[in-house]
Amino acid sequence: MAELRHSTDAHRSSPLLPHHHKRLGLPSPLRSLLALEDPRSPSASSSYRILLALLAFLLLAAAFSATSVWSRLNAPYLCQKDGITLHCPETKEAPSLWENPRAATTSWKPYVPPENETSGYIFIHAEGGLNQQRIAICNAVAIAKIMKATLILPVLKQDQIWKDQTKFEDIFDVDHFINYLKDDVRIVRDIPDWFTEKDELFTSIKRTVKNIPKYASAQFYIDNVLPRIKEKKIMSIKPFVDRLGYDNVPMEINRLRCRVNYHALKFLPDIEEMADKLAARMRNRTGSVNPYMALHLRFEKGMVGLSFCDFAGTREEKEMMAAYRQKEWPRRYKNGSHLWPLALQKRKEGRCPLEPGEIAIILRALGYTRGTQIYVASGQVYGGKNRMAPLRNMFPNLVTKEELASAAEMAPFRKHVTSLAALDFLVCLRSDAFVMTHGGNFAKLIMGARRYGGRHRLKSIKPDKGLMSKSLGDPHMGWAAFSDDVVITHQTRAGLPEPTFPNYDLWENPLTPCMCPTA
Repeated sequence: MAELRHSTDAHRSSPLLPHHHKRLGLPSPLRSLLALEDPRSPSASSSYRILLALLAFLLLAAAFSATSVWSRLNAPYLCQKDGITLHCPETKEAPSLWENPRAATTSWKPYVPPENETSGYIFIHAEGGLNQQRIAICNAVAIAKIMKATLILPVLKQDQIWKDQTKFEDIFDVDHFINYLKDDVRIVRDIPDWFTEKDELFTSIKRTVKNIPKYASAQFYIDNVLPRIKEKKIMSIKPFVDRLGYDNVPMEINRLRCRVNYHALKFLPDIEEMADKLAARMRNRTGSVNPYMALHLRFEKGMVGLSFCDFAGTREEKEMMAAYRQKEWPRRYKNGSHLWPLALQKRKEGRCPLEPGEIAIILRALGYTRGTQIYVASGQVYGGKNRMAPLRNMFPNLVTKEELASAAEMAPFRKHVTSLAALDFLVCLRSDAFVMTHGGNFAKLIMGARRYGGRHRLKSIKPDKGLMSKSLGDPHMGWAAFSDDVVITHQTRAGLPEPTFPNYDLWENPLTPCMCPTA
């Protein structure tokens, strides 16, 4: 019993054997490793071998993985040189070298103003002849700018006198027109597809703005026209030609009108080329280079009738003209009894067009000789050859475009009367001297364009028709006195730019808003 107690006490006091090792539940290899079992026992020896094998495997795997990682990190730098050849491990380029890896997280794109940002669409019919239509187009761009509206490409309306159905694209370069003005006004080629009332655009009262006063101010459009455009989204405007003033709009609007007139409205290349040929032929008609004069002769039947002036002629001619006026302008004609005193008053005020014979005398008084080369821009002259005879007798070197060009050359331009007017416009613009016999949009635009383009250094003569009427009607005035009067009077009427004044005409004199002095 004593030996038994001694054995038990010695077992309890052994420091190598914890008291509760069986209750820990550890695997035998780990218990052996932690000295929970005697390593000299058979079971502990077997556990040791298993544990060592496991540790060796883990160490081997770690070494292999570290080598692979190291080789990947240093792959570009592990190239080996063999003579002049460099052998490098095969590598792949990272996608980030060629594309932004974060591109998918962005959603930016160029800003394009949507159609609904416009205040609305405006549409006009440019009425009258070529130059009246030109002014209407300039004004249309200006009011589109004023109201921040979109302009639909204007339609060139058939004129009652010219009977022409020319389209915008038959005369002007549409792409140039739209692109040149893209920073000022948005212009579209046609009425938007979503608008289903195209046929009624100019017939529906709800879709047409009327009763716009002549030479209206910019504020008038903002106060009276813009609200209707915002409400209806698309509106036509008529009548339109002179429905925007000159001195009651901002300076930048007048400058925009000049840019439209002198830069955006560009004739088609074939018109420009033919005009260059005609101008060149005028300068070489004598076999050597010579200057030429362009004469805008306004004496067509329609102009003579509309003027309600009295002109020399036979009794039969006067009766036929009276019948023509009564038919075309019955309200103005009335019974005709008031026309004679009205005609005298208009002639004294210089409001009657000059006859071909009268302009011939004025040109001779100014010093132009019989050999002067003259290009005549005119429609069919009222009275025909008989009316033209005095002018041709004094200036025999007088030609028209039909006499300068062959029938084959002119054929493409005869499709549209407006094309023929464009040729006259350009040949007059290029002339060394320009003379008008009456006012009107053609003459005003030529005068303005020559001033704007620096051609004011060349003469553009605007006769003083009131003074000429007085002098030509004086039977006691001799040629020397008459000639002196003509020369002195026209020294200041030769087309130099002039300071503007209230109600001035922007098309004839673009000086103040559109021009600046040279250094």
